[in-house]
Amino acid sequence: MSEADRNAEQAIRAAVAASGRGEGVLGEELGDDGGDAKWIVDPIDGTTNYVRGVPVWATLLALQRDGEVVLSYVSAPALGRRWWAVRGEGAFADGERCRVSQVAQIDDSSVSTTSARRMPPGWTEIVARCWSNRGLGDFWQHCLVAEGALDVACDTVMKLWDYAPVQLLVEEAGGRCTTYDGSIPRVDGSFVATNGVLHDEVVSLLGS
Repeated sequence: MSEADRNAEQAIRAAVAASGRGEGVLGEELGDDGGDAKWIVDPIDGTTNYVRGVPVWATLLALQRDGEVVLSYVSAPALGRRWWAVRGEGAFADGERCRVSQVAQIDDSSVSTTSARRMPPGWTEIVARCWSNRGLGDFWQHCLVAEGALDVACDTVMKLWDYAPVQLLVEEAGGRCTTYDGSIPRVDGSFVATNGVLHDEVVSLLGS
């Protein structure tokens, strides 16, 4: 955690409180207010990048109502990019509708992971077969899946504030998100986002 993380979350909490809608906040830095309507907040996703001056970091927000995420927003000011999604209304990148790719073969795919050192053995086969392998990491790789620039993105461990915003973005863009064993994403579980077409084969390899 950096001072910037805490300050950013405090600013978001102040804005939510000032809205008068009675919504709470579940944040990485300052905990959970409770309630049926809340904003899930990662004030700076990619804190290590932020501290070291690498421009790949973002603020992640997701609005959850009655246990369902209905809206998400990802802002990466150092990249000059914003993504958002509304359940049932699609996903957008800088105001333009975005869609996942239609790549149907791992041999033709572009893949990424946050930490290759912690990936299961099946990742080795995916990397050996894929067309392009990158370590773009954190939120950015999942946003790129939603845009169709990547086809597969993986994280070995995710918190709710890490995956809730990007999960809705990818799914509203036509993709799929699960754990490595194909389960519904969960706190402290793994997370894989794909274009949907490749999902079953990728999960089969990651879970083997």
